[in-house]
Amino acid sequence: MEKKTKDSLYIIIPAYNEAGNIETTVSDWYRIVQSHNENGRSRLVVVNDGSTDETGAILDRLAGDRELLIPITKKNGGHGSAVLLGYRFAVDAGADWIFQTDSDGQTDPSGFEAFWRRRRGYDALFGSRTDRGDGPFRVFTEKVLCAVLFLCFGVGIPDSNAPFRLMSRAYLKRYLKKMPEDYNLPNVMLTVFGSWYHDRIGFIRIAFGPRRSGTNSIDFRKIFRIGIRATADFSAFRRALVREKYGRT
Repeated sequence: MEKKTKDSLYIIIPAYNEAGNIETTVSDWYRIVQSHNENGRSRLVVVNDGSTDETGAILDRLAGDRELLIPITKKNGGHGSAVLLGYRFAVDAGADWIFQTDSDGQTDPSGFEAFWRRRRGYDALFGSRTDRGDGPFRVFTEKVLCAVLFLCFGVGIPDSNAPFRLMSRAYLKRYLKKMPEDYNLPNVMLTVFGSWYHDRIGFIRIAFGPRRSGTNSIDFRKIFRIGIRATADFSAFRRALVREKYGRT
């Protein structure tokens, strides 16, 4: 009998001006990819979103002696477009499971194995940041976002946008086509879709600390603008989902 092939893992990390963090981030997560590369098809994909500092040069240097690291450089388009590019790259490459985290050092790689061990019973597993080290304003913003999602979609989600999520290829492939290529909040909608369609999704508590170094590029004014745009986007997604639902009945 042929031995069952081990699942491949693609870890997707978007990066923008993270020269102070990126080498440590790559080292931390590269070890995870190495430990889950039994079939030789796992990769660490870092999407450089048009950084203006040394992030791109550091990634190129690191890739010189790390065969499982794939750096991709794109024109700056924001976190969402970088994440989506990475997701589509992984899906097209045939990855069995896709994990996403960020490059700022706020997530703890030691929490990954809890997700990996539980993956068989789920289509997607999402992190839940019950304790956050990035300040009360960010905590408040996420609570407001979850409340808006409940009002708009009727879904109860403890954390919609955590950058610590493991998804099957089938799950991502199904829902990526529902979002524009440059959509700015893909992780939010990937969580919403799973809840709306009653997929096998779960939430696991994760540690979430302060940034290791550097400055967060999202300030109050940007969050406000994102919120205004998000409200209109959520309404459009809601209308499309309702049309789809009643079109089936």
